[in-house]
Amino acid sequence: MNGIIGISDIEAAARIVAGHVVRTPTVPSPGLSELLGAPVTVKLELLQRTGSFKARGATAKLLSLSEAERAAGVVAVSGGNHGIALAVMAAALDVKATVVMPRTAPARSIGLVEAAGASVRLTDGMDSAFELVMRLRDEGLTLVHPFDDPVVIAGQGTVGLELAEDADDLTDVIVSIGGGGLIAGVAAALRARRPEVRVWGVETAGAQAMSEALAAGGPLPVAVSSIVTTLSAPSVSRLTYDHVAALVEEVLVVPDREAVRGSLEFAEHAKVWTEPAAGCLLPAARQVRERAGAGARIGLVVCGGNVTRQEIAEWTERFGLG
Repeated sequence: MNGIIGISDIEAAARIVAGHVVRTPTVPSPGLSELLGAPVTVKLELLQRTGSFKARGATAKLLSLSEAERAAGVVAVSGGNHGIALAVMAAALDVKATVVMPRTAPARSIGLVEAAGASVRLTDGMDSAFELVMRLRDEGLTLVHPFDDPVVIAGQGTVGLELAEDADDLTDVIVSIGGGGLIAGVAAALRARRPEVRVWGVETAGAQAMSEALAAGGPLPVAVSSIVTTLSAPSVSRLTYDHVAALVEEVLVVPDREAVRGSLEFAEHAKVWTEPAAGCLLPAARQVRERAGAGARIGLVVCGGNVTRQEIAEWTERFGLG
């Protein structure tokens, strides 16, 4: 387990980001418990600053930079939430930010990045976005990678630290996967604090970078076709792969349609407004509930809520979920 983020790193990140990010609620959900037939606890990261867990890792990284790195300005690649988080937190800490995004990113996300004062560079897809951000790094900007960075992973791991402290008697925790930074941090925290808890990952079909990496024995480029742009990394990193391979029970894959259905079910049964990157937790939770049996007590990391009413309406119609 060389390279696995230690609990001391996550605890240090928690001290660093305290006062800059929200300690989000961890609460039982009677509605989801009834829906799934098992006790369900939700960690509401959609109530985090900037609407997702990404503020944690971005803040931890920004506060770790040297004066020279801060002066150079920071750059990131994002399908939405990481870019929003970096733009907002960089502005709060008086650091100039550039965010590279694919044109397929939600218009609202692009607008929020611009509104925060960051410079936005648009590319034709996530592959070209990652290529451009690496060029900008080589030209002197300081890279804040969305997942291939131990400081960022430790920052995201503060979600798991809080979950371990605030939720009682969980047997299974389910976490969405894009590039794998969130699940890497959460799994590392839970392995240290709650080693009996199983951690499961979930991806949407067409954004299967981690499950394909696990099948291949290591990270590799994947074709991205999911509507869920916030999960659509063109590959995972060796760092996140190693965490998942060592610490995660299994990575489940669900269709886009079921992720959108999950967002609708979150709204109806849990009374929270989630993006499909969080909606995919519910179809995965049904699989985990079936496999874990009657004693399952499920925790869901509700990673973000940055989606518009119009987007949900369009997907609802497209997938015949009305």
